[in-house]
Amino acid sequence: MVSDPPDSTSFQADSLKEGNRYLKRGQKVFPCPDPVDISTLPPGNEVITTLSNRDGKLVVSHDSSYVTKLGYRVRRAESEAMNTVAAQKRTTVPLPWVKSTNFSPSEHYASEEYGSIRMSFIRGSTLESKWDTLDQESKEAVCREIWDIVWRLRNIERTDLVGNIYQCAADGTPSKGILEDVQKPARPLMSDEEVRARLYERYLHAGGQVLRDLLPELLPRSDRSVFTHGDIAPWNVMIDDQNKITGILGWKFAGWYPDYWEYAQIMNVPFSDWSGWMERTAAHRWDIDGIDAVKEIVSKT
Repeated sequence: MVSDPPDSTSFQADSLKEGNRYLKRGQKVFPCPDPVDISTLPPGNEVITTLSNRDGKLVVSHDSSYVTKLGYRVRRAESEAMNTVAAQKRTTVPLPWVKSTNFSPSEHYASEEYGSIRMSFIRGSTLESKWDTLDQESKEAVCREIWDIVWRLRNIERTDLVGNIYQCAADGTPSKGILEDVQKPARPLMSDEEVRARLYERYLHAGGQVLRDLLPELLPRSDRSVFTHGDIAPWNVMIDDQNKITGILGWKFAGWYPDYWEYAQIMNVPFSDWSGWMERTAAHRWDIDGIDAVKEIVSKT
């Protein structure tokens, strides 16, 4: 029987530092020697790398062959979003494909599940890590490629899980973020009018007063809801050495939203001049002053 090294620790979020590599044996991890030949590891041992560890979600890669995302804020809606996109036959969007999922009641949060999504590994680098090294031509090209993916997503047909709900997560459940209902249980959003009413309600509930009378007219209107990623940002875009997109990550907010929603989210990403380039390359622009006003107030609560 092989004993654990004296510096081993449990495989849990508070034991793993973002960016570090570890040797994992069962539910124990310990520092990984560098370099290490994966092919020489004993059975039951693997190398894991902590890709992200924040906001109640731990993301680790296993021998750079697959990725596991786990935590009490990992929702079924995220895996359903990826499966919805992967199932499309008429359009192709690069993203991880889901290998398996597991969801169980959280031990610490009564209203949450502890979720685990095992997915394929997307090779490349984040756009975030390479953006400032790109010339203007490359920045424009990758932004246009992102918009092309956005338009492909918009063509995805509604699923049976969603039915006639106007705005919801990919699995038909209520969305989080600024559209989250202040009432429990959450009320479904069945029309664009109800989406605008929800945004106005969130603004007032968060203490907004300056635009109390003007906000209803400032909020954009839409005559259709479309499939939307909801969190496209440089850290969720993977690119290769030729600056071509290899995958879109971070599908936790994906679902059905008014057609302006993706644009509104992209225009509010606080990273370098990326949003500026996305605005320049957008085929269509919306007036999102009302959305920005709601976000500003709600973010302070």
